[in-house]
Amino acid sequence: MLIKNENQREFSVEEKREISLERATELKHKIDDYLEKKPLIKTGFEMSETLTGNKEKILAYFNATEEDWNNWHWQMSHRINDVHVLAQIMGIDEERLAGIEQVGLLYRWAISPYYVSLIRPFSLEDPIMRQSVPSIEELDELGYDDPMAEEFTSPASCITRRYSDRLIINVTNQCGMYCRHCQRRRNIGEVDKNQTKENLQAALDYIRENPEIRDVLITGGDALLLSDSQLDWLLSELDQISHVEIKRIGTRTPVTLPQRITPELCAVLKKHPPIYINTQFNHPREITPESKKACDLLVEAGVILGNQAVLLKGVNNDPHVMKKMNQELLKIRVRPYYIFHAKAVKGTKHFITTVDEGMEILKKLRGFTSGLAVPTYIINSPYGYGKVPLLPTYVQKYNGYRVRLRNWENREMEFSLLPEAE
Repeated sequence: MLIKNENQREFSVEEKREISLERATELKHKIDDYLEKKPLIKTGFEMSETLTGNKEKILAYFNATEEDWNNWHWQMSHRINDVHVLAQIMGIDEERLAGIEQVGLLYRWAISPYYVSLIRPFSLEDPIMRQSVPSIEELDELGYDDPMAEEFTSPASCITRRYSDRLIINVTNQCGMYCRHCQRRRNIGEVDKNQTKENLQAALDYIRENPEIRDVLITGGDALLLSDSQLDWLLSELDQISHVEIKRIGTRTPVTLPQRITPELCAVLKKHPPIYINTQFNHPREITPESKKACDLLVEAGVILGNQAVLLKGVNNDPHVMKKMNQELLKIRVRPYYIFHAKAVKGTKHFITTVDEGMEILKKLRGFTSGLAVPTYIINSPYGYGKVPLLPTYVQKYNGYRVRLRNWENREMEFSLLPEAE
């Protein structure tokens, strides 16, 4: 049988199959480099033996039980913030310990026992350690305390507003682990502290008085470190404001403290749809059975999950690492949403990559994996002027219906979007 294509060129079914097979082989070889590297990039599932060994060592040190481990209050009260405890558990050398102590005089640090269990022992360049354990590099104070000028975009208590129809409520400075790249490290202080009810009431009053606000993000610190009753009260108040259409929660607990995602918490969240939660996985090793369980519970409560990764030198500034992480996130029902270029926060210079690295990651994602696994690459404008998306240049030129495009394979094509207009 002969079939005509749009240019009237006739091909037999056999010829079409031959062309299709040739193209399939070509496509397969385009990801040979990733398929070669993929087995070397381990997830938490693939390192279960190491992580279990770390966990047993930590439990033995604290003389704790499995029940303790699964209790998020125990995890919070046993956050590791002492170099000598860390040394006994992880085997860190004296030089690194001295550096940690020195940095600790300037910047607070604390790591949940769970997140410590993800660190590969004796590996100083481990991507998990790099995010959680202080480094002497933090003493290079090039940068800004408040690179996004949040202090100048706060029209009411604990509110940050950078856009027309949405805003942030900062509810706490608490975190399960104080990330070394944190954009709000200036707010951490030395004492865990939630916003007062008076401040939260002032924030709610501001939202009530501004009917254009349809989207409210509750963050911190980590918003899920409020108690269940505090969250229930705050979400109930927002539910009663008719122009608030959606609530969002910013949290890293599924990554750093998955024990916090309890059936009781999920029962609260289920009462207040629609709720969107964006978390922050930065490396495939953070995807573990525990983090999957936390995400499963949230999804079953009707929460929509997204991921906002931060592009970090020495952690994930590699196209293969980012691709595997995004693919693995989809398997646990977390949609890759953003890749944030690291902000120029004082003491975090060693994490900041070039824009070229971010663009290369995007080029190796778009077309090379499913669109669901391709987040938007974002740079935050200084002075609180909002997010700017960065994309490779796919549009070469356009004029009405006529376009010249470059696709993911770097092929350039010029054509009309309306064939009859040619």
